[in-house]
Amino acid sequence: MMTRQDEFAAALLDPDRAYPPGLLGKGGPPAARRFDVYRNNVVASLIEALETGFPVVRALVGAPFFKAMAGEFVRRHPPLTPLLMLYGAELPGFLKGFPPVDGLPYLPDIARLELALRESYHAADAAPIAPEALAALPPEALARARLRLAPAVRLIRSDWPVHGIWMAHNGGPNPQPEPEEVLVARPGFDPVLRRLPAGSHAVLLALSSGGRLGDVLAGAPPNFHESNISILLQILLETRAICGISTEELS
Repeated sequence: MMTRQDEFAAALLDPDRAYPPGLLGKGGPPAARRFDVYRNNVVASLIEALETGFPVVRALVGAPFFKAMAGEFVRRHPPLTPLLMLYGAELPGFLKGFPPVDGLPYLPDIARLELALRESYHAADAAPIAPEALAALPPEALARARLRLAPAVRLIRSDWPVHGIWMAHNGGPNPQPEPEEVLVARPGFDPVLRRLPAGSHAVLLALSSGGRLGDVLAGAPPNFHESNISILLQILLETRAICGISTEELS
């Protein structure tokens, strides 16, 4: 049985639902008109939050379509917290099951990428290691090293050129139709995207789980070539994505 709070919340996000029973305005008459105004303002603010949080998705489908789609999303996925900075976490999954965008199969991954950018922006700070600290390790110590990635790091692997699509939206060249792996990191105040060499996603996941660098590289996927090691480490250092090194054995 729905509580009065549940009834109020359900009516607030569904324009087809009647206003909650017992809702009175000043002087006693039902407050239907005032509730409709409030409902429209709440839904509009949530749609605006999605437009701000997913600008590339919005550009790809067009502003009118996005607004209508966002309205449907808001009704299915109301915010769970009054803080709207990360509202829309369910949008990638929503897009996968939304038939009107079936012709844009890359759209859910673009939404994942844009969500990762916001998560990175709001993640905790962490001091990066100095590049010299990694360079100073002898080969045997480097092989034993466990690298701690910064809280702002996010990883995306997609069957679609999500990095290229995002870059094209921001003035870059048209993307090549190929899978891409992307690192999101925050070297300064704002997050950045870097396309990774093939196979890096699996390598970084293993490193983030506490694997030793040597063991992780030995078990790297076949498409991660030996020449990619220095490229990957350079990207991690440039984006200040490593915030700790340990060469001690785990107890």
